[in-house]
Amino acid sequence: MAERDYYEILGVGKNATDEEIKKAYRGLAKKYHPDISKEPNAEEKFKEVQKAYDCLSDPQKRSNYDQFGSEEANPFGQGGAGFSGFGGFEDIFSSFFGGGRTSRRNPNAPQKGKDLRTNITLTFEEAAFGVKKEINLHRYEQCTMCGGTGAHSKNDIQTCTRCHGSGTVVVEQNTILGRIQTQTTCPECRGKGQKILHTCSNCRGEGKIRKEAKISVNVPSGIDDEQTLRLSGQGEAGINGGPSGDLYINIRVKEHEFFQRDGNDIYVELPLTFSQAALGCTIEVETLNGKVAMKVPAGTQSATKFKLSGNGIKNQSSGRTGNQYVIVKVITPSKLTNEQKELFTKLSKTNETASNSIFDKVKKFFSKK
Repeated sequence: MAERDYYEILGVGKNATDEEIKKAYRGLAKKYHPDISKEPNAEEKFKEVQKAYDCLSDPQKRSNYDQFGSEEANPFGQGGAGFSGFGGFEDIFSSFFGGGRTSRRNPNAPQKGKDLRTNITLTFEEAAFGVKKEINLHRYEQCTMCGGTGAHSKNDIQTCTRCHGSGTVVVEQNTILGRIQTQTTCPECRGKGQKILHTCSNCRGEGKIRKEAKISVNVPSGIDDEQTLRLSGQGEAGINGGPSGDLYINIRVKEHEFFQRDGNDIYVELPLTFSQAALGCTIEVETLNGKVAMKVPAGTQSATKFKLSGNGIKNQSSGRTGNQYVIVKVITPSKLTNEQKELFTKLSKTNETASNSIFDKVKKFFSKK
């Protein structure tokens, strides 16, 4: 079965900006994350979204995908589409117009390893206070037996006699425009510039071994949902002695039962009875740091907001600590006892709005109708 189009998977157009691609990925990753999604086949869909984003978020991979339909460069073979055995369009164009040979990167130069991405889910409290997490993942690590060379010993590594270590060879071809020269990948060493006589028995000449790695991550306090942590050098092993890639960890934070977060501030809704709001009271409020006594003045109205300074989230990155805001909600009782009905009846016969100028204005306005 043909693989679905990456743009179709993320639900964006081919001209989508990096920000649009990132926004689409975040929404879908959150929707299908195996830890929180109840969608059928959520894990498979999550992997599909991750694969599409890994390609389209990388400028080089995206360019290859748009041009060839694959994130790998030149998937049609060493010689390019329709020009098997030769250097492809760029080499031929260069030969036609006097460019000569095209410059190529040293095939044995150190190359950085592949970056990896993963996700972790945190509770509200873990994100607020910071936490140490252990991540299990599979990655290619340098073979310890051969040191990444892929050879049984140093003596088994020889410079390619055909390309003399350059990784490329020049091929002459007769065309309707005359005899031209094109530069192509050396078929003898496949562009490596070297040949290995006897390969390493541990990695079979690859220089890398796929292993399961356990990585400890110190998540800083104050991290928020959909932020990303970067662990330098925790990706896959480099090539030819190059540095390892990086590991990017996308953070998911579970919603709290009562708290709502806005930056470093926390919001919570607190129910009050009529008598508490009217007479005033001191009430214990739950915060991330424990219970705090909060004074509610007499005559407090529903939706009044109180500030508990310094009881928000301490952000390790910015060094700032937020506040907690308590929004009171006066609850109207739905079921009354006979005694309560009697008390409310007596109250209704008094002037309950004597000090409420706004209520009086509204009352006068409607009495004119």
